[in-house]
Amino acid sequence: MNYQALFLDIDGTILRPDHTYSEHTKIAIEQVKKQGIEVFLCTGRPIIEIDDLADELGVESLIGYNGAYAKYKGKTILNEPMPENDVDTFLSVAKSENHELILYTKDKNHFTTFEDDFVQTFKEIFQLRKNELFDKSLNDQILGITALNVHPNEASHYIINDNIRPSQVNVNGVVSAFDIIRINMNKGEAIKRVLHELNIPIENSIAFGDGMNDKEMLQTVGVGFAMGNADSELVQYADYQTKSSEEDGIFYGLKQLGVVKE
Repeated sequence: MNYQALFLDIDGTILRPDHTYSEHTKIAIEQVKKQGIEVFLCTGRPIIEIDDLADELGVESLIGYNGAYAKYKGKTILNEPMPENDVDTFLSVAKSENHELILYTKDKNHFTTFEDDFVQTFKEIFQLRKNELFDKSLNDQILGITALNVHPNEASHYIINDNIRPSQVNVNGVVSAFDIIRINMNKGEAIKRVLHELNIPIENSIAFGDGMNDKEMLQTVGVGFAMGNADSELVQYADYQTKSSEEDGIFYGLKQLGVVKE
């Protein structure tokens, strides 16, 4: 197969639980790039928080905010904020349920409060640095939302229309956090747009992920890998399950395909 594009989730896929990555992961990316394969980091994280990791890995192209924003070698090719009315409704739900939100713009992470203990824990786990309190004047700029202090039984309150599905954050130490995923704008939809822009057939693409926010991504690409540490619900949407992020799962999966060598 003539593989031309590789999409990699970050947390639980590239990064291990201690926020480091293995040397084999970096080697795999280097080998892939030498073959002319386009490499994208494809994450729920805000792009403003992954520049350092991208530089370390030598990756120039990024999809962030669970698919709402994409850059190809510095050029913005996708920028799709949430509808303002939906943002208003999510804020109302969070207030009525005593939840907190992080609302992401392309420049900052906007929190409804900094006073909550779990908010501080989440901020530290994901090493969020560019933070401010939320202001409603930003409603037309929100690329993604994470709801915090949400019991799994309460996540359904955020299904405000047929275009929304909450996705539990799949990271050690984080139980009560859900990303708000849009059916019409997610990692899979972003990948379709990127591949169209680059004139790459979908069947020539590969992706690795571990959380339910990776569902559409693994369904979209030619070959989708669920990590060994993946959410058990995700595995059914992958073509293969590789080893965990702690066991060089990206390298192992790409080796299975004959894309990388020891």
